[in-house]
Amino acid sequence: MALQVQVQELLPKLPGNLEWQMVNDGESGDMVFRRSDGAAFAKLARASRIPALEGEYLRTDWLSGQQIGSAQVQDWSKTDQYACLVTSCVSGVSASALSPADLLKAWPSIAEKFWQLHQLPSESCPFERRLLQVVATAEDVISRNAVNRDFLDDADKDTPAEKLLDPIRPQIPLRIEQETADLVVCHGDACMPNIMVDPKTLVCTGIIDLGRLGLADRYQDLALMTGNTRETWQDERQAEKALQILFKTQNIPIPDLERLAFYLKLDPLTWG
Repeated sequence: MALQVQVQELLPKLPGNLEWQMVNDGESGDMVFRRSDGAAFAKLARASRIPALEGEYLRTDWLSGQQIGSAQVQDWSKTDQYACLVTSCVSGVSASALSPADLLKAWPSIAEKFWQLHQLPSESCPFERRLLQVVATAEDVISRNAVNRDFLDDADKDTPAEKLLDPIRPQIPLRIEQETADLVVCHGDACMPNIMVDPKTLVCTGIIDLGRLGLADRYQDLALMTGNTRETWQDERQAEKALQILFKTQNIPIPDLERLAFYLKLDPLTWG
């Protein structure tokens, strides 16, 4: 009952017959609400998650001015115990809701959207998510025994948590050099649920869930998008076509497969 009271206090009052409807609890544990007319979303975070949600608020507010296609901040509030972020909705449906055939048609537009994001002037972005920060996050998750094993490759599911970083640690100095030479504005969680598409025109309308946005190696985004292609298209020809579109759009004639594998190995260790 106390939580319900806090929720009502923190969610903005709505006019007329509009109401906030619970959508789901996100992977982060935040509570997500949708306005009954579909025009806005609200995220409510408990005390331990306030800094993370505040980071998402600041990133969302910054990116909304870059004409990429992202949500606008409508309201932000916090107390010692809870914080609430309200944003406008980005039109369309999640790319994860499209059929493989429709997603392939939308893929050039999606690839172009991330190229536009990566082309933003790096000096204009006040946020960073550099490799050493990501590794530190992974080390913290591992130290708390909080690794979500559902996110791991089958080959890693039985590996002791303290050994999960061992295969990629020797690569870190090289990856830092590559990051320094190819530092761009990255989404940080470039997965299909965070990409919005017009279901009629199959044009990408924007990107959402920006809590991990910041300056990083573009391969952080490209690795996750590569992983998504393998999960989405069982037909190898379709998957290969999607990868060709992605890397051609990024002006990368020959993708660095080891660099992609590095980030695909690291990312699952950062959720926990």
